[in-house]
Amino acid sequence: MSISVAILREDWADPELPLPIYQTAGAAGADICANFPPESRAEGLTLQPMQRAICPTGLRVAIPAGFEMQIRPRSGLATKHGISLPNTPGTIDSDYRGPLGVALINLGPEPYTIRHGDRVAQAVVAPVVQASFVVVEALDSTDRGEGGFGSTGFGAVSFGLGLR
Repeated sequence: MSISVAILREDWADPELPLPIYQTAGAAGADICANFPPESRAEGLTLQPMQRAICPTGLRVAIPAGFEMQIRPRSGLATKHGISLPNTPGTIDSDYRGPLGVALINLGPEPYTIRHGDRVAQAVVAPVVQASFVVVEALDSTDRGEGGFGSTGFGAVSFGLGLR
């Protein structure tokens, strides 16, 4: 399945930077670049350990109705430098038309600088189903029942995290 996402660049955005792009034919996520306003391009954005900040992309999007855009961390930034998203995945709804910013957090032990043009996240466009929520007198029973974290034997308890 292929859909089109309309993109508008902010007036100040660097048009030399690529739009979101899939790096391989089988990629699920399209890489998104940091796109700083001209006055911030030289210094970029330095995140101190445990600091959160919104990284600008210079883009606005129009996602077709019935879809969302999920913003996810890039595995290389996460494993090499501890850079992740505090609200992963972030959701861009189909009716949002504001600036596309990426919430980043530095979970690493050292400051990390995001440079103009760095790939900072990936976007996954996915279908959305809206449910109706109905109050009932009782829920149906299942084999799992009320078992929570680790109750199937392969969760947090199995890895010694002590969640019960």
